Amino acid sequence: MKTNRFKQVLVAFVASVVVLFSFNSCAVKSHFLTSKVVPAAQGYVQVTTDKNENYVIKLEISNLSPSARLTPPSLAYIVWLVGEDNSAKSLGQLNSSDNFMSKNLSATFEAISASKPVKIVITAENDLSVQYPSFSEVILTTDILNIKSR
Repeated sequence: MKTNRFKQVLVAFVASVVVLFSFNSCAVKSHFLTSKVVPAAQGYVQVTTDKNENYVIKLEISNLSPSARLTPPSLAYIVWLVGEDNSAKSLGQLNSSDNFMSKNLSATFEAISASKPVKIVITAENDLSVQYPSFSEVILTTDILNIKSR
């Protein structure tokens, strides 16, 4: 009797592990490179696909000082997706206000895009409606993301 129960538990455990790894294999997690502007800032980007085959982009960052404390100060951090054609698309503002960042200066961000990301870049900008990133104010960037085509 005990061996039958043990086999059932073992099969359930192995099936759970297989399912868990199949979900994680779809996710690409890449760490941001060390910043020359904010060297203490650390974080990563995780890219998955949703049921509509869009790319779900999640960022987690810690030790990122508010943009107003940069030299020179900036209005906001903007998150950019760099696509396969090397074009940059704004994903939105990464707020450093009390609503989005805690006392340990951490932030999360999530966006969905139909475009496949090759890199994720965060810049400091003084115009929230900027159409193109000012690459001279790059705060954080990833290396090239290794995302499989759909």
